[in-house]
Amino acid sequence: MQEEQVFGRMSAISRYVYEAMPSFTSAGYVLFFIIFALSAFVYYLGFAKKLKPWQNVVIYLFLFLGCLVLTFLAFFLPIVEGLIVAALILIIYRLRRVNDKKDEQKDSTPV
Repeated sequence: MQEEQVFGRMSAISRYVYEAMPSFTSAGYVLFFIIFALSAFVYYLGFAKKLKPWQNVVIYLFLFLGCLVLTFLAFFLPIVEGLIVAALILIIYRLRRVNDKKDEQKDSTPV
């Protein structure tokens, strides 16, 4: 009964990960990896610039540390779901920008 109360309050993806994995430890690592991968993807899509390699290492190190905190919050808050929505919005933004650049190049070429 105690386990059902805890799983009932978890966010959807966190609950799925914890129910699908064989142990709580491995589920925690999987949840952390999902959060880190999505955070890195959102960073790349929305905020990444050309930087020196050591600067990228520092940024991803702090991203890694921040994802540790986000993993603890992801048990009961929809962190993973929010990162998925952010990634989808940034993907749509990128696709629209690429299409706009293609249209501008097509319009500016002399006939």
